[in-house]
Amino acid sequence: MSESKASSYDIIIVGGGPIGLACALEAKQANLTYLILEKGCLVNSLYNYPQNMTFFSSSERLEIGGIPFVTTNPKPRRVEALEYYRRIQQKFELQTQLFEEVLDIKKNEAGDFQVQSNKAVYVAKKVIIATGFYDIPMLLNIPGEELPKVRHYYNDPHYYSGQKVIVVGASNSSIDAALETYRKGAQVTLVIRGNEISPRVKYWVRPDIENRIAAGEITVFYNSQLTAVTETQAFIRTETETVVLDNDFVLALTGYRPNFDFLRKIGVAIPQQAPCIPSHNEQTMETNITGLYLAGVVCGGLNTHLWFIENSRIHAKQILSHIQSKDN
Repeated sequence: MSESKASSYDIIIVGGGPIGLACALEAKQANLTYLILEKGCLVNSLYNYPQNMTFFSSSERLEIGGIPFVTTNPKPRRVEALEYYRRIQQKFELQTQLFEEVLDIKKNEAGDFQVQSNKAVYVAKKVIIATGFYDIPMLLNIPGEELPKVRHYYNDPHYYSGQKVIVVGASNSSIDAALETYRKGAQVTLVIRGNEISPRVKYWVRPDIENRIAAGEITVFYNSQLTAVTETQAFIRTETETVVLDNDFVLALTGYRPNFDFLRKIGVAIPQQAPCIPSHNEQTMETNITGLYLAGVVCGGLNTHLWFIENSRIHAKQILSHIQSKDN
C-alpha cells in the first residue's frame, strides 16, 4: 500500500493492553482520531497470564476511564479483568485492530509517522508505544532449554498432574505455579538463585509456600541454579554439589523483558547496560523521537517491577496533555 492510500490518524497506539486502552480513552475525549494496533487479542498480555491468577492490586486501582471495576473478591482475578477491559472497549467503541502486529515505524518527510503492520500501512501525527514487557522471556541460556518440556509461560496446573516439575524462580509467578501444580498432584521442586522467597510475593501467598516447604511437600534448593536439562533429567548446581533429578517438565518463570530490538529499530535510544530504560521524558513520556511516546510498563526497561497498571494509568493523561499543548 502506498503512503498516499494509507489511513491517517492523529494518534496510533501500539498495544491494546489496559494502558493502551487508557490512552485511547484520553484521545477520544480530546476528539482526536486514533487507532489501537494490537498484535494479539484484546489485552493480550493479561489473556496469557495463568488462568487462576489473582492480582496484587485491588480492583479500583485497575480502573480506567472512570468506570468502576466491580468484584466481590478482595482482589480481582484474571477472568474478571478480561471481562472488565473488554466491556470498556465495547462501551466506548474504541477503534481497535486486533491480531495486527506493527513491524516498523518511520517518520516521513512531512514529519508524520508511517506505521507499517503485517496487514496495512498507516500515517499518524503522533505514536504511543504501550507494548508492555510480557512478550520475550528471560532465558536461562542452558543446555536443553530448547526442549519442549521447558516452558517459559505457565497457564493451567492440571496439565502437570502426576508429573515431576521443576519451577525456576522466586517471584509471584513462580510461587503461584509451584503451589497450583502441587495441589493438582505434581511433584514440585523449586530452584531459587537467592537465599529466600522474593519479598515481592503476595502477602497472602507467602505463608502458604513457606508451610508447604516446611512440611516437605514442596522441595526447594536455595542459592542454586538449574544448569542443564535433558529429556528425562535436570541438573541443579547448589553451593556444595550438583544434584541430578528425574524430571518431566521445567517451568522457567524467570521474568520477561520489553522488545528492545523493536524499540531500537524504530529509533528509541536505549542504554546497553541494565536496566536498559528507554529514553523518555518522565513528565511528558515523549522519547528522544519528537512525537513518539512510551506508556506503561515498557518505560521501565528491565526494571519490570517499576510500573504496573495502577501507577502507569497516569501516563495516558500525561501524553495527551502534552500532545494537546503542542497542537494548541
